[in-house]
Amino acid sequence: MSPDRPIGFLSSLKGELSVLITIATAIAFIMAWFLLKVGLNGWIAMPLTLIVALGITYVFSRGLTAPLRQMRDAAEAMSDGDYTVRVQSATLSHDEIGQLARSFNVMAAELQHADQMRRDMVANVSHELRTPVSALQAMIENLADHVVEPTPANLESILNQTHRLSDLIAFLLDLSRMEAGASSLEITSFDFADFIDETIEPLEIADAGHAHEIEVDVPRNTKMEGDQDRLRQLFTNVISNALKHSADGTTVLIEVHVETDPPRVVTNVVNFGSQIPQEARSDIFRRFVKGKAGLGTESGGTGLGLSIARWAAKLHGGSVSVVDDTRGADFEIVLPQYHDA
Repeated sequence: MSPDRPIGFLSSLKGELSVLITIATAIAFIMAWFLLKVGLNGWIAMPLTLIVALGITYVFSRGLTAPLRQMRDAAEAMSDGDYTVRVQSATLSHDEIGQLARSFNVMAAELQHADQMRRDMVANVSHELRTPVSALQAMIENLADHVVEPTPANLESILNQTHRLSDLIAFLLDLSRMEAGASSLEITSFDFADFIDETIEPLEIADAGHAHEIEVDVPRNTKMEGDQDRLRQLFTNVISNALKHSADGTTVLIEVHVETDPPRVVTNVVNFGSQIPQEARSDIFRRFVKGKAGLGTESGGTGLGLSIARWAAKLHGGSVSVVDDTRGADFEIVLPQYHDA
């Protein structure tokens, strides 16, 4: 209970108001009875009683409304861009105002985090764009000035930089779809094992030089319904994340099993050796949050991949989460086997 809210221990604002009215009425009645008993004139006793009752009500009501005033001031500060403000009063009380104060502080913390992530995103995207654009400009200028010849190796280097630009633009487009709530799906039926094979093939090519081994354990003849483009986006982001955070020469396991009640396809992407702390497991799915790179790994990217993966899973009525696994970081993807329109 907050010291400035003596009756904040109650779980209902109605109850607090009832107690306040009862206390003020009882004190006013006792005071009026006492003043009249000692012989004071009624015309003097009644105004004194009313003044005391109003004073008591005012003192208690200030404790009730103090958090609301703080929230008003905090909202005004947040409208000016200051997301560090918090409501200090009533956070320990159990009534609706206390609940509102705690929810307001949670909202303020989320807005502060989002604002910081937006700032980081501008810096990240600027850096990610500047690197391939600068490289492309230098390569094309060298070709135009005949400093280098248009050999297959030089042209492949230019192509790789355009791929980096294309991937970044695709991430930003996906982000705009997430913000807009786009959820249109083109549902088809397909073999899940073949789908996984087709998904990891370009990842293995892109991973050349890191000596990662992708081990796949998928039951054959597993049929599934869904939007293959969105699902490929989901699995590509999760598997490529595992590869980026795996030391060179290690294995990434893709393990699939089918549940029957309800019919679901459960995929576990295991990054052997590394672990994700329990307190960080929800944060890594936030937009623009990038994992820390370890020895022999690379983080890179813009911090959008896992956020987009979770979005794609939710479009299908599924989920992506990090689960406990003694073998290492285990991303579990749960998807309905059949689409429910």
